Amino acid sequence: MASESLDQLVEKVEAWSIDKGLDQSNSHAQFSKTIEEIGEVASALSRGQKDLLQDGIGDVVVTLVILAQQNDMTLKECLQMAYDEIKGRTGVMKDGIFIKDE
Repeated sequence: MASESLDQLVEKVEAWSIDKGLDQSNSHAQFSKTIEEIGEVASALSRGQKDLLQDGIGDVVVTLVILAQQNDMTLKECLQMAYDEIKGRTGVMKDGIFIKDE
């Protein structure tokens, strides 16, 4: 079975969201769901559970696709804005964390 593109998967999530009525739901509730899924990512990381980490990251992306959709945005637009902001950023790596220059 061929792998689907990111765009195809996002479109499927958006369609699923519309089918379930989530696209018109409360963004604050959706953000709470994102935080819940981030907690699952943290749990998987702390336990070294790669399968659960992969599932958790996917779940976080799903919640963000829907949050963007609820606010008349797309994941691609949000990611493009973030990339445009960081692409020229300079800084240093310290203790495994990138510290941006002021």
